[in-house]
Amino acid sequence: MKTLLVLAIIAATVPAVAEPQKRGDQMQAYRARKQGKLLPMPEIERRVVPTMNGAEYLGFEFDGGSGIYTLKFLRDGNVIWVDVDGRSGQVIGRTGR
Repeated sequence: MKTLLVLAIIAATVPAVAEPQKRGDQMQAYRARKQGKLLPMPEIERRVVPTMNGAEYLGFEFDGGSGIYTLKFLRDGNVIWVDVDGRSGQVIGRTGR
């Protein structure tokens, strides 16, 4: 019973711990975009999504520390991640097929 209580407490606190980092990255992206340091996400999507021939675009994540957007795609059951420099819009890495 104590184990169940401990797990419930941990589960209840995890979203509270994870959310501030996500909001922090969002605020970093917003500020950098307003200052002209990052390209707008729609511009990055316009550059990258058409190059992914037949892959379904699932969304993106942003790393505020590096300014890198990671776009996620799905093609034939395979996940593909494309890293894009948010300042230049250049693809800097790709994993998957």
